[in-house]
Amino acid sequence: MPRPMVVTDLDRTMIFSPAALQFPGADIEAPQLVSVEVLDGRPSAFMTVRAAEQLSELSALTQVVPCTTRTLEQFSRVHLPLSDNGQDRYAIASNGGTIVVNGHPDKGWRRNLEKSIADSAAPLHEIKDEIKAHISDDWVIKRRSADHLFCYLVVDLAKVPEGFIEQWRHWCAERGWRISVQGRKIYSIPEQLSKSAAMLEVAGRTGTDHMIAAGDGGLDADMLEAADRGIRPRHGELAQMDWNRPHVDVTQASGVLAGEEMVRWFVDQVDAY
Repeated sequence: MPRPMVVTDLDRTMIFSPAALQFPGADIEAPQLVSVEVLDGRPSAFMTVRAAEQLSELSALTQVVPCTTRTLEQFSRVHLPLSDNGQDRYAIASNGGTIVVNGHPDKGWRRNLEKSIADSAAPLHEIKDEIKAHISDDWVIKRRSADHLFCYLVVDLAKVPEGFIEQWRHWCAERGWRISVQGRKIYSIPEQLSKSAAMLEVAGRTGTDHMIAAGDGGLDADMLEAADRGIRPRHGELAQMDWNRPHVDVTQASGVLAGEEMVRWFVDQVDAY
C-alpha cells in the first residue's frame, strides 16, 4: 500500500522570510537556519536545519508535493531539500493553476483548467479593470498578475480604506471569484482555481488514496478540507479566522519553529501509516 502523499504550502508554512521567522526567545537561543531561496542576490527564505534534514529524509520515503500560490517563476527560486526517491516528482504552483511534473508544467492540466474558469467566472481583465478603479497609490505598493490566472495587490495594510476588503470580496463573489488576504497581499482568484483540485489530480496520478497536508492561509483551507489529515500553524490567516476542523491539528509553535514542528508531524503520520 502506498504511503500517504504529503502536500505542503510553502510561504509561512514550510519556508519563512526574515520578517516571518518569529524567534520566541533570545537571539542566542535561535535555531540554525538554512537558506532555501535567493532573491536579488540575498537569501530570502529559510527553514531550520532540523526541518530541512527531516524533509529530505521524508521525501526519500514518500511523495512530498510543494503546493503554493507562487507563480511558476517565483516557485522556481525555491530549492527545497527533497531527495530522489525514484518516482516522478510533482509540485503545484499558481494556487493549483500549474502542475509541475519532473520540472515541466503539465500543459493538458492548464488547458482544461482555463476552459473551466472561462465557463464559470468573469475574465481576468474584468477583475483587473475593476480593481484598478478602486485603488490608490496611497495604499497600494504593487499590482500584479500571476501566470495569466489571477491577480493580487501588495498593500500597506494600515492604510487600506475601511470596508474595501469586504466590498471587494462581495463584488468578486458575484462573478465567480474569491479573495484572500495573506500578509500584505490581497489575492483575487477564480473559484475554480484551487489547491485541492490540483492535489486530488496528483493523488490520482500517483495512485495514493491517503493525503496529509499543511497550510497557513485562507487559500489552503480547501486543501486541508480535502486531505485525510492536516495541520496548520498557530500563525497566519487561518489562525486569524479561527479556522479549525476535527481532522486538522494546530502547532504549538509559531514562525519557523512551527515549520519544523509540521515536518516532524508529517514524519510521525507517515511512520504510523
